[in-house]
Amino acid sequence: MKSLIIAAPAKVNLVLRVLNKRPDGYHDLFMIMEKLSLADDIFMEEIESGIKLTIEGESDSGMQAEKNLAYRAAKAFREAAGEKRGVNIRLTKRIPIAAGLGGGSSDAASVLRGLNQLWQKEWNSNRLAALGAKLGGDVPFFCFDGPAIVEGIGDRVTTLQKLPNMFFLLINPGFSVSTPWVYQHFDHLEIKGHDNSKSHEKIGDLELTPSTKGASYRRPISRNGKGVTFRGFRDVVASLENDLEGVTLAAYSEVREIRDFLIREGADGVLMSGSGPTVFGVFANAEARDCAFTAVKKRRWKVFATDNIRDA
Repeated sequence: MKSLIIAAPAKVNLVLRVLNKRPDGYHDLFMIMEKLSLADDIFMEEIESGIKLTIEGESDSGMQAEKNLAYRAAKAFREAAGEKRGVNIRLTKRIPIAAGLGGGSSDAASVLRGLNQLWQKEWNSNRLAALGAKLGGDVPFFCFDGPAIVEGIGDRVTTLQKLPNMFFLLINPGFSVSTPWVYQHFDHLEIKGHDNSKSHEKIGDLELTPSTKGASYRRPISRNGKGVTFRGFRDVVASLENDLEGVTLAAYSEVREIRDFLIREGADGVLMSGSGPTVFGVFANAEARDCAFTAVKKRRWKVFATDNIRDA
């Protein structure tokens, strides 16, 4: 039987803007997302029929059997392709779950891409992304190589040229945050008159300006995202923003503690990824990142040293 192993990379949101709430209850977003070398591993082996899934590493009840996005992706692909062959999937989890790093979505997209290769369907990324959009908002992004602008509810993906080399320290406090909860509270603050569309606003006493060394808070990217260009590492750092960050920081003091820690340890830029609670520090070189990694190992947090994928 044919088999393959495929990596399912984590992601960070370098930019996450909530543009508006749609009549269907979802939100239109503007995001710039980058893939990381931190990844889950997925082994797939063709079998006669059906779908089998085993998970090694961290998991919860929402990831088991038919609830799992990887399982659902395999089911969706088989149905769309009219396939009678089955697949045995062994998922090795390294990306923390419910952490704002897109692990489940990446697993789903990697299963789509893997089955496309395993069964030699030759579907292009757009076709895989259209199938992935039915599974989750971040899945289409992972159906393409490299960084991208992601818009709408995650269904519009525009790939970008390779970004500068960046070295990341990801710190996760060890608990999960519900994405629907974060959006509900974001909407509540909007209704009460807070402007969450600008990262330099305050919620209570929380200063939300992204922390960057020597930054004047210049934004290389216009609010509508037209004409995205990064001339180098400093442009990326100066662009970091996340409209959801203030909600999670206000509710979880430990997330703010992590953010402050990374600033003290010399990160060039610090931001929460997605709806959190993972916070990343971005560094221009591995040496500075690794010094911060040594310091954070003394804490109780989960920590990952990684970089952006530069060979995609």
